[in-house]
Amino acid sequence: MAIHENLLGGPPPTHLPDDPEPRELLAAGTAPADVAAKYPASSLVWAQLADDAFQAGRTVESYAYARTGYHRGLDALRRAGWKGHGPVPFEHEPNRGFLRALHALARAAQAIGEQEEYERCTAFLRESSPTAADTLS
Repeated sequence: MAIHENLLGGPPPTHLPDDPEPRELLAAGTAPADVAAKYPASSLVWAQLADDAFQAGRTVESYAYARTGYHRGLDALRRAGWKGHGPVPFEHEPNRGFLRALHALARAAQAIGEQEEYERCTAFLRESSPTAADTLS
């Protein structure tokens, strides 16, 4: 039996390639908007912008940032072989930007009364990574 074989017969986990530069710039205190301008494909940067806007009470802005990060993440997942379903482990750090953006989208959707979007994103987060759903909620 291969190591990490999925015994349930579902798709294998998707692991996004590492993109350390945006993560390192954010950790060093670079303004998220500056990092987004340099690395617009990074879900992590958009998730950070969404979190910052939400914490500042700018819910619609948070929603827009989160949606951008979510779509950038979907693009990256597809390039990594994801077929629209299956595990996206939170334990794999490069996946966290997408998962954070998905969580931020659910949170902002709920805050603006977009209940169907909130439920869809919450279910998608839990299906993708129960760890992310528990950690981020």
